[in-house]
Amino acid sequence: MDTSVFGTMESEVRSYSRAWPAVFTTGHGAVLRDEDGRSWIDFFAGAGALNYGHNPPALKAALLEYLGGDGVTHGLDMHTAAKRAFLERLRDLVLVPRGMDHRVQFPGPGGTNAVEAALKLARKVTGRHTVAYFERGFHGMTLGALAVTANPVKRAGAGVPLPHTVPLPYDDPADDDERAVSRLARSLDTAAEAGPPAAVVVETVQGEGGVNPARPAWLRALAAWARDHGTLLVVDDIQMGCGRTGPFFSFEDAGIVPDIVCLSKSISGYGTPMALTLIRPRYDVWKPGEHNGTFRGYNPAFVTAARALELFWSDGALEARTRALGQRVGDALADTARRHGLPAPRGRGLAWGLPFDRPGQARAVCDAAYRGGLLVETAGPNDEVAKVLPPLTVPDGQLERGLAILDEAVASVAGARSLAA
Repeated sequence: MDTSVFGTMESEVRSYSRAWPAVFTTGHGAVLRDEDGRSWIDFFAGAGALNYGHNPPALKAALLEYLGGDGVTHGLDMHTAAKRAFLERLRDLVLVPRGMDHRVQFPGPGGTNAVEAALKLARKVTGRHTVAYFERGFHGMTLGALAVTANPVKRAGAGVPLPHTVPLPYDDPADDDERAVSRLARSLDTAAEAGPPAAVVVETVQGEGGVNPARPAWLRALAAWARDHGTLLVVDDIQMGCGRTGPFFSFEDAGIVPDIVCLSKSISGYGTPMALTLIRPRYDVWKPGEHNGTFRGYNPAFVTAARALELFWSDGALEARTRALGQRVGDALADTARRHGLPAPRGRGLAWGLPFDRPGQARAVCDAAYRGGLLVETAGPNDEVAKVLPPLTVPDGQLERGLAILDEAVASVAGARSLAA
Protein backbone atom coordinates (compact mmCIF):
# COMPACT_ATOMS: atom_id res chain seq x y z
CA MET A 1 0.00 0.00 0.00
CA ASP A 2 1.77 3.10 -1.26
CA THR A 3 0.63 6.30 0.47
CA SER A 4 3.74 8.39 -0.22
CA VAL A 5 2.14 10.74 -2.73
CA PHE A 6 -0.43 11.83 -0.16
CA GLY A 7 2.27 12.84 2.29
CA THR A 8 4.43 14.64 -0.25
CA MET A 9 1.73 16.43 -2.26
CA GLU A 10 -1.38 16.84 -0.13
CA SER A 11 -1.74 19.68 2.36
CA GLU A 12 -1.08 19.14 6.06
CA VAL A 13 -4.73 20.09 6.64
CA ARG A 14 -5.89 16.54 5.85
CA SER A 15 -7.43 14.76 8.82
CA TYR A 16 -9.54 11.66 8.15
CA SER A 17 -6.72 10.01 6.23
CA ARG A 18 -4.55 10.28 9.33
CA ALA A 19 -7.12 8.41 11.41
CA TRP A 20 -7.80 5.82 8.71
CA PRO A 21 -4.53 5.31 6.77
CA ALA A 22 -5.97 2.92 4.17
CA VAL A 23 -6.23 3.48 0.42
CA PHE A 24 -9.92 2.88 -0.18
CA THR A 25 -11.07 1.65 -3.56
CA THR A 26 -14.69 0.49 -3.42
CA GLY A 27 -17.80 1.01 -1.37
CA HIS A 28 -21.10 -0.82 -1.35
CA GLY A 29 -23.91 -0.26 1.12
CA ALA A 30 -22.37 0.03 4.58
CA VAL A 31 -18.97 -1.46 3.65
CA LEU A 32 -15.76 0.15 2.39
CA ARG A 33 -12.82 -1.84 0.99
CA ASP A 34 -9.20 -0.89 0.38
CA GLU A 35 -6.73 -1.87 -2.31
CA ASP A 36 -5.33 -4.67 -0.14
CA GLY A 37 -8.72 -6.37 0.13
CA ARG A 38 -9.49 -5.34 3.70
CA SER A 39 -13.03 -4.23 4.53
CA TRP A 40 -14.64 -1.99 7.13
CA ILE A 41 -18.22 -1.53 8.28
CA ASP A 42 -18.90 2.17 7.82
CA PHE A 43 -20.40 3.99 10.83
CA PHE A 44 -19.15 7.30 9.40
CA ALA A 45 -21.22 7.45 6.19
CA GLY A 46 -19.33 10.35 4.67
CA ALA A 47 -19.98 12.48 7.77
CA GLY A 48 -23.68 12.05 7.02
CA ALA A 49 -23.44 12.50 3.23
CA LEU A 50 -24.25 8.84 2.58
CA ASN A 51 -27.51 8.24 4.42
CA TYR A 52 -28.46 5.62 1.81
CA GLY A 53 -25.05 3.96 1.80
CA HIS A 54 -22.31 3.71 -0.81
CA ASN A 55 -23.45 3.33 -4.41
CA PRO A 56 -27.15 2.60 -3.88
CA PRO A 57 -27.99 0.45 -6.94
CA ALA A 58 -31.16 2.29 -8.01
CA LEU A 59 -29.49 5.67 -7.73
CA LYS A 60 -26.40 4.44 -9.57
CA ALA A 61 -28.56 3.11 -12.39
CA ALA A 62 -30.35 6.45 -12.73
CA LEU A 63 -27.06 8.33 -12.76
CA LEU A 64 -25.44 6.07 -15.34
CA GLU A 65 -28.50 6.29 -17.59
CA TYR A 66 -28.43 10.08 -17.38
CA LEU A 67 -24.71 10.33 -18.13
CA GLY A 68 -24.97 7.75 -20.90
CA GLY A 69 -27.62 9.88 -22.58
CA ASP A 70 -25.43 13.00 -22.53
CA GLY A 71 -27.60 14.68 -19.92
CA VAL A 72 -26.66 18.23 -18.98
CA THR A 73 -23.97 18.17 -16.29
CA HIS A 74 -23.31 21.85 -15.54
CA GLY A 75 -26.30 24.17 -15.66
CA LEU A 76 -25.77 27.09 -13.24
CA ASP A 77 -29.38 28.16 -12.55
CA MET A 78 -30.72 27.41 -16.02
CA HIS A 79 -33.89 25.35 -16.41
CA THR A 80 -33.12 21.67 -17.01
CA ALA A 81 -35.27 18.58 -17.08
CA ALA A 82 -33.23 17.09 -14.23
CA LYS A 83 -33.79 20.12 -12.01
CA ARG A 84 -37.52 20.11 -12.80
CA ALA A 85 -37.86 16.46 -11.83
CA PHE A 86 -36.05 17.07 -8.54
CA LEU A 87 -38.14 20.11 -7.64
CA GLU A 88 -41.35 18.23 -8.39
CA ARG A 89 -40.31 15.30 -6.19
CA LEU A 90 -39.20 17.60 -3.37
CA ARG A 91 -42.51 19.48 -3.53
CA ASP A 92 -44.75 16.43 -3.80
CA LEU A 93 -42.97 13.98 -1.50
CA VAL A 94 -41.41 16.23 1.15
CA LEU A 95 -42.71 19.79 1.35
CA VAL A 96 -46.44 19.53 0.63
CA PRO A 97 -47.02 16.51 2.92
CA ARG A 98 -45.42 18.53 5.73
CA GLY A 99 -47.42 21.68 5.06
CA MET A 100 -44.35 23.60 3.88
CA ASP A 101 -44.43 26.03 0.98
CA HIS A 102 -40.76 27.04 1.11
CA ARG A 103 -38.98 28.30 -1.98
CA VAL A 104 -35.82 26.43 -3.00
CA GLN A 105 -32.51 28.21 -3.46
CA PHE A 106 -29.51 26.34 -4.87
CA PRO A 107 -26.66 28.25 -3.18
CA GLY A 108 -23.64 26.15 -4.19
CA PRO A 109 -22.19 22.69 -3.72
CA GLY A 110 -21.75 22.42 0.06
CA GLY A 111 -23.46 22.93 3.38
CA THR A 112 -21.46 26.03 4.20
CA ASN A 113 -22.88 27.62 1.03
CA ALA A 114 -26.40 26.98 2.30
CA VAL A 115 -25.57 28.62 5.63
CA GLU A 116 -23.91 31.63 4.00
CA ALA A 117 -27.02 32.22 1.89
CA ALA A 118 -29.28 31.91 4.95
CA LEU A 119 -27.27 34.43 6.97
CA LYS A 120 -27.08 36.97 4.14
CA LEU A 121 -30.79 36.66 3.46
CA ALA A 122 -31.77 37.03 7.13
CA ARG A 123 -29.75 40.21 7.38
CA LYS A 124 -31.26 41.53 4.15
CA VAL A 125 -34.81 40.75 5.28
CA THR A 126 -34.52 42.25 8.77
CA GLY A 127 -31.96 45.01 8.25
CA ARG A 128 -30.19 43.74 11.36
CA HIS A 129 -26.58 42.60 11.66
CA THR A 130 -26.30 40.21 14.58
CA VAL A 131 -26.95 36.47 14.34
CA ALA A 132 -27.27 34.26 17.42
CA TYR A 133 -25.84 30.74 17.51
CA PHE A 134 -25.30 28.04 20.11
CA GLU A 135 -22.36 26.66 22.04
CA ARG A 136 -20.85 23.54 20.45
CA GLY A 137 -22.66 24.28 17.18
CA PHE A 138 -20.98 23.74 13.82
CA HIS A 139 -22.18 25.38 10.60
CA GLY A 140 -19.30 25.47 8.14
CA MET A 141 -15.82 26.77 7.37
CA THR A 142 -16.39 29.84 5.19
CA LEU A 143 -16.26 33.13 7.07
CA GLY A 144 -19.98 33.74 7.58
CA ALA A 145 -20.70 30.16 8.61
CA LEU A 146 -17.54 30.06 10.72
CA ALA A 147 -18.74 33.13 12.61
CA VAL A 148 -21.68 31.07 13.90
CA THR A 149 -19.54 27.99 14.59
CA ALA A 150 -18.52 27.58 18.21
CA ASN A 151 -15.30 25.55 17.98
CA PRO A 152 -12.50 27.96 19.04
CA VAL A 153 -9.79 26.17 17.04
CA LYS A 154 -11.80 26.42 13.82
CA ARG A 155 -12.73 30.03 14.57
CA ALA A 156 -9.08 30.91 15.14
CA GLY A 157 -8.27 29.53 11.70
CA ALA A 158 -10.21 32.41 10.14
CA GLY A 159 -7.31 34.74 10.87
CA VAL A 160 -9.68 37.71 11.19
CA PRO A 161 -12.35 38.81 13.67
CA LEU A 162 -15.73 37.16 13.26
CA PRO A 163 -18.13 39.93 14.30
CA HIS A 164 -21.89 40.43 14.45
CA THR A 165 -22.63 37.11 16.12
CA VAL A 166 -23.49 36.16 19.69
CA PRO A 167 -23.21 32.71 21.33
CA LEU A 168 -25.97 31.22 23.45
CA PRO A 169 -26.07 28.17 25.76
CA TYR A 170 -27.57 25.07 24.17
CA ASP A 171 -30.23 22.89 25.76
CA ASP A 172 -28.85 21.26 28.92
CA PRO A 173 -30.15 17.70 29.43
CA ALA A 174 -29.69 18.12 33.17
CA ASP A 175 -32.56 20.65 33.22
CA ASP A 176 -36.22 19.72 33.31
CA ASP A 177 -38.43 21.20 30.58
CA GLU A 178 -39.47 24.24 32.61
CA ARG A 179 -35.94 25.14 33.62
CA ALA A 180 -34.62 24.54 30.10
CA VAL A 181 -37.19 26.88 28.56
CA SER A 182 -36.64 29.51 31.26
CA ARG A 183 -32.88 29.43 30.80
CA LEU A 184 -33.27 29.75 27.02
CA ALA A 185 -35.59 32.76 27.35
CA ARG A 186 -33.17 34.54 29.68
CA SER A 187 -30.21 33.98 27.37
CA LEU A 188 -32.17 35.17 24.33
CA ASP A 189 -33.45 38.25 26.13
CA THR A 190 -29.91 39.11 27.26
CA ALA A 191 -28.56 38.69 23.73
CA ALA A 192 -31.32 40.98 22.43
CA GLU A 193 -30.76 43.84 24.89
CA ALA A 194 -29.24 45.99 22.12
CA GLY A 195 -31.90 44.82 19.69
CA PRO A 196 -33.16 41.42 18.53
CA PRO A 197 -30.86 39.47 16.20
CA ALA A 198 -31.54 39.05 12.50
CA ALA A 199 -31.58 35.29 12.92
CA VAL A 200 -30.89 32.49 15.30
CA VAL A 201 -29.27 29.42 13.75
CA VAL A 202 -29.54 26.03 15.42
CA GLU A 203 -28.97 22.31 14.91
CA THR A 204 -31.79 20.35 16.51
CA VAL A 205 -29.20 17.64 17.14
CA GLN A 206 -25.66 18.93 17.24
CA GLY A 207 -23.44 16.59 15.25
CA GLU A 208 -19.83 17.79 15.26
CA GLY A 209 -20.48 19.28 18.69
CA GLY A 210 -20.83 15.82 20.23
CA VAL A 211 -24.31 14.54 19.26
CA ASN A 212 -26.42 16.72 21.54
CA PRO A 213 -30.19 16.51 20.94
CA ALA A 214 -32.39 19.45 21.88
CA ARG A 215 -35.71 18.56 23.46
CA PRO A 216 -38.94 19.44 21.58
CA ALA A 217 -40.11 21.88 24.28
CA TRP A 218 -36.84 23.82 24.04
CA LEU A 219 -37.09 24.01 20.23
CA ARG A 220 -40.70 25.16 20.42
CA ALA A 221 -39.72 27.88 22.89
CA LEU A 222 -36.91 28.99 20.58
CA ALA A 223 -39.27 29.15 17.61
CA ALA A 224 -41.83 31.15 19.62
CA TRP A 225 -39.24 33.66 20.83
CA ALA A 226 -37.92 34.16 17.30
CA ARG A 227 -41.43 34.71 15.97
CA ASP A 228 -42.26 37.22 18.71
CA HIS A 229 -39.09 39.23 18.05
CA GLY A 230 -39.08 39.23 14.26
CA THR A 231 -35.99 37.04 14.27
CA LEU A 232 -35.71 34.44 11.54
CA LEU A 233 -35.35 30.87 12.76
CA VAL A 234 -32.72 29.04 10.71
CA VAL A 235 -32.41 25.29 11.22
CA ASP A 236 -29.15 23.79 9.99
CA ASP A 237 -30.30 20.33 8.92
CA ILE A 238 -27.19 19.62 6.88
CA GLN A 239 -26.09 16.53 8.82
CA MET A 240 -29.29 15.63 10.66
CA GLY A 241 -31.75 16.08 7.79
CA CYS A 242 -32.72 13.68 5.01
CA GLY A 243 -33.95 11.12 7.54
CA ARG A 244 -30.95 10.89 9.85
CA THR A 245 -33.09 11.30 12.99
CA GLY A 246 -36.09 9.40 11.58
CA PRO A 247 -38.38 11.92 9.83
CA PHE A 248 -37.08 13.70 6.74
CA PHE A 249 -36.42 16.90 8.70
CA SER A 250 -34.97 16.68 12.18
CA PHE A 251 -37.31 19.39 13.50
CA GLU A 252 -40.55 17.58 12.63
CA ASP A 253 -40.98 15.89 16.01
CA ALA A 254 -40.87 19.31 17.70
CA GLY A 255 -43.79 20.51 15.59
CA ILE A 256 -42.00 23.64 14.36
CA VAL A 257 -41.54 25.05 10.86
CA PRO A 258 -38.36 27.13 10.46
CA ASP A 259 -38.20 30.26 8.36
CA ILE A 260 -35.09 28.95 6.61
CA VAL A 261 -33.77 25.39 6.39
CA CYS A 262 -30.25 24.49 5.28
CA LEU A 263 -29.75 21.10 3.62
CA SER A 264 -26.75 19.44 2.01
CA LYS A 265 -24.79 16.21 2.58
CA SER A 266 -27.38 13.47 1.84
CA ILE A 267 -29.81 15.56 -0.19
CA SER A 268 -28.20 14.29 -3.42
CA GLY A 269 -28.60 10.72 -2.19
CA TYR A 270 -25.29 9.66 -3.70
CA GLY A 271 -22.62 11.74 -2.01
CA THR A 272 -22.39 14.18 -4.92
CA PRO A 273 -22.15 17.93 -4.16
CA MET A 274 -25.50 19.62 -3.63
CA ALA A 275 -27.01 22.07 -1.16
CA LEU A 276 -30.37 23.75 -0.64
CA THR A 277 -31.54 26.79 1.26
CA LEU A 278 -35.30 26.50 1.81
CA ILE A 279 -36.99 29.86 2.36
CA ARG A 280 -40.48 30.88 3.44
CA PRO A 281 -41.93 32.73 0.41
CA ARG A 282 -42.35 36.07 2.22
CA TYR A 283 -38.61 36.14 2.94
CA ASP A 284 -37.51 35.31 -0.60
CA VAL A 285 -36.47 38.90 -1.35
CA TRP A 286 -33.32 38.21 -3.34
CA LYS A 287 -32.73 40.26 -6.47
CA PRO A 288 -31.79 38.17 -9.54
CA GLY A 289 -28.13 37.15 -9.29
CA GLU A 290 -27.67 38.81 -5.88
CA HIS A 291 -26.31 35.54 -4.48
CA ASN A 292 -24.90 33.05 -6.96
CA GLY A 293 -22.17 30.48 -7.59
CA THR A 294 -20.68 28.50 -10.45
CA PHE A 295 -21.59 25.04 -9.11
CA ARG A 296 -25.14 25.62 -7.90
CA GLY A 297 -26.63 23.54 -10.69
CA TYR A 298 -24.84 20.17 -10.73
CA ASN A 299 -27.45 18.17 -12.62
CA PRO A 300 -26.16 14.64 -11.88
CA ALA A 301 -26.93 15.42 -8.23
CA PHE A 302 -30.48 16.44 -9.19
CA VAL A 303 -30.92 13.06 -10.88
CA THR A 304 -29.86 10.99 -7.89
CA ALA A 305 -31.68 13.30 -5.45
CA ALA A 306 -34.96 12.88 -7.32
CA ARG A 307 -34.54 9.12 -7.42
CA ALA A 308 -33.67 9.00 -3.71
CA LEU A 309 -36.86 10.87 -2.83
CA GLU A 310 -38.91 8.48 -4.97
CA LEU A 311 -37.26 5.42 -3.51
CA PHE A 312 -37.05 6.32 0.18
CA TRP A 313 -39.69 9.01 0.85
CA SER A 314 -42.80 7.87 -1.03
CA ASP A 315 -43.96 6.20 2.19
CA GLY A 316 -43.02 6.00 5.86
CA ALA A 317 -41.02 2.78 5.74
CA LEU A 318 -37.54 4.29 6.03
CA GLU A 319 -38.56 6.60 8.84
CA ALA A 320 -40.06 3.71 10.81
CA ARG A 321 -36.99 1.54 10.28
CA THR A 322 -34.63 4.35 11.26
CA ARG A 323 -36.51 4.91 14.50
CA ALA A 324 -36.48 1.18 15.27
CA LEU A 325 -32.78 0.78 14.50
CA GLY A 326 -32.05 3.91 16.50
CA GLN A 327 -33.65 2.33 19.54
CA ARG A 328 -31.46 -0.75 19.08
CA VAL A 329 -28.32 1.37 18.76
CA GLY A 330 -29.22 3.43 21.80
CA ASP A 331 -29.87 0.32 23.88
CA ALA A 332 -26.61 -1.32 22.76
CA LEU A 333 -24.54 1.78 23.52
CA ALA A 334 -26.26 2.18 26.89
CA ASP A 335 -25.27 -1.39 27.73
CA THR A 336 -21.68 -0.74 26.65
CA ALA A 337 -21.57 2.44 28.75
CA ARG A 338 -23.00 0.70 31.81
CA ARG A 339 -20.56 -2.18 31.67
CA HIS A 340 -17.55 0.09 31.28
CA GLY A 341 -18.54 2.87 33.67
CA LEU A 342 -19.00 5.51 30.97
CA PRO A 343 -21.48 8.39 30.72
CA ALA A 344 -24.80 7.56 29.11
CA PRO A 345 -24.99 7.76 25.30
CA ARG A 346 -27.13 10.38 23.64
CA GLY A 347 -28.76 10.63 20.25
CA ARG A 348 -31.82 10.29 18.09
CA GLY A 349 -32.62 8.07 15.12
CA LEU A 350 -29.34 6.82 13.68
CA ALA A 351 -27.17 9.60 15.09
CA TRP A 352 -25.61 8.60 18.40
CA GLY A 353 -22.70 9.68 20.55
CA LEU A 354 -20.89 7.63 23.17
CA PRO A 355 -19.11 10.11 25.48
CA PHE A 356 -15.91 9.40 27.41
CA ASP A 357 -14.73 11.17 30.53
CA ARG A 358 -10.97 10.79 30.12
CA PRO A 359 -8.88 12.75 27.60
CA GLY A 360 -7.91 10.73 24.56
CA GLN A 361 -10.21 7.80 25.30
CA ALA A 362 -12.62 8.41 22.44
CA ARG A 363 -9.76 8.74 19.98
CA ALA A 364 -8.21 5.51 21.27
CA VAL A 365 -11.55 3.70 20.96
CA CYS A 366 -12.01 4.88 17.37
CA ASP A 367 -8.46 3.76 16.54
CA ALA A 368 -9.13 0.34 18.05
CA ALA A 369 -12.41 0.11 16.13
CA TYR A 370 -10.55 0.86 12.89
CA ARG A 371 -8.15 -1.98 13.58
CA GLY A 372 -11.14 -4.22 14.23
CA GLY A 373 -12.90 -3.38 10.97
CA LEU A 374 -15.16 -0.42 11.83
CA LEU A 375 -15.01 3.24 10.80
CA VAL A 376 -16.28 5.58 13.51
CA GLU A 377 -15.12 9.14 14.16
CA THR A 378 -14.75 11.35 17.19
CA ALA A 379 -16.84 14.45 17.85
CA GLY A 380 -17.26 17.11 20.51
CA PRO A 381 -15.20 20.16 21.52
CA ASN A 382 -12.41 17.95 22.84
CA ASP A 383 -12.97 14.88 20.66
CA GLU A 384 -14.50 13.23 23.71
CA VAL A 385 -17.34 11.44 21.90
CA ALA A 386 -17.39 8.43 19.57
CA LYS A 387 -20.03 9.31 16.97
CA VAL A 388 -22.09 6.48 15.51
CA LEU A 389 -23.55 7.46 12.12
CA PRO A 390 -24.27 4.35 10.02
CA PRO A 391 -26.18 4.50 6.73
CA LEU A 392 -29.92 4.41 7.27
CA THR A 393 -30.01 1.39 4.97
CA VAL A 394 -27.43 -0.61 6.93
CA PRO A 395 -28.37 -4.32 6.98
CA ASP A 396 -29.28 -5.67 10.41
CA GLY A 397 -26.32 -8.04 10.53
CA GLN A 398 -23.78 -5.34 9.70
CA LEU A 399 -25.31 -3.01 12.26
CA GLU A 400 -25.01 -5.66 14.97
CA ARG A 401 -21.45 -6.55 13.92
CA GLY A 402 -20.43 -2.90 13.94
CA LEU A 403 -21.84 -2.39 17.43
CA ALA A 404 -19.98 -5.50 18.61
CA ILE A 405 -16.70 -4.19 17.19
CA LEU A 406 -17.28 -0.87 18.93
CA ASP A 407 -18.02 -2.63 22.20
CA GLU A 408 -14.80 -4.64 21.83
CA ALA A 409 -12.88 -1.44 21.15
CA VAL A 410 -14.30 0.18 24.27
CA ALA A 411 -13.36 -2.88 26.29
CA SER A 412 -9.79 -2.76 25.01
CA VAL A 413 -9.40 0.89 26.04
CA ALA A 414 -11.61 1.19 29.11
CA GLY A 415 -11.49 -2.45 30.21
CA ALA A 416 -9.63 -1.68 33.40
CA ARG A 417 -12.60 0.37 34.55
CA SER A 418 -15.23 -2.11 33.44
CA LEU A 419 -18.02 -2.95 35.82
CA ALA A 420 -19.42 -6.39 36.27
CA ALA A 421 -22.07 -7.11 33.65
